[in-house]
Amino acid sequence: MPKNILKKPVYAFVDASNLFYGGQKSLGWKIDYKKLLKYLKDKYGVSRSFYYGGIETFNFEYSILDSKPMDLKKLLSHLLRSLKIPKISEARIILIERSIQRTKFYLKLEKFGYHLKIKPVKTYKSDNGRIERKANCDVDMTFDIMRYMAQYKSLMALTGDGDFAPVFSYLKKQKRIIKILARGERTAKELKQLVGPDFRDFNYLREILRYKE
Repeated sequence: MPKNILKKPVYAFVDASNLFYGGQKSLGWKIDYKKLLKYLKDKYGVSRSFYYGGIETFNFEYSILDSKPMDLKKLLSHLLRSLKIPKISEARIILIERSIQRTKFYLKLEKFGYHLKIKPVKTYKSDNGRIERKANCDVDMTFDIMRYMAQYKSLMALTGDGDFAPVFSYLKKQKRIIKILARGERTAKELKQLVGPDFRDFNYLREILRYKE
């Protein structure tokens, strides 16, 4: 391994839609994201943590082609104004309020020290006629993993998505150390095989990372 690589830091990439899918209801406990960030720093020496997620923006003016982060404070103001639109339906109010809470959550993560990579949720009609909402951040996360590769010696991936296996395999060939922290039951076997003993089951960290009211 080249000496210059040894001196480089550890980066963490958090695939929120995969790791925390279903939230507290699915996981069984509420995560304290401030504790999570501290754990990554203390346990693995992580210096930068990137967090990938989506949000429904309700016609907020933003384009991923602008190549700049979404302004969450402006989004919050836009969502609050959207609630004052005359004759707004009860169903839409519920959805907007959900986005308001999500925006406030992201702003809190930003204060903790996460580097946020938030993209708008796309709404479309599925083949069976149902309205589906999706914000797939896999490409965004993969892009950043490769873009910042020269800056880190070790990567801490918080995901169980098997689609990342080719990326992580390539990184290992480039002498990068790959560690995975994810929910055991939601982690692809290919990822577990790839990193071996460097896989950590997120479920066992309940008492360390659980949010206490």
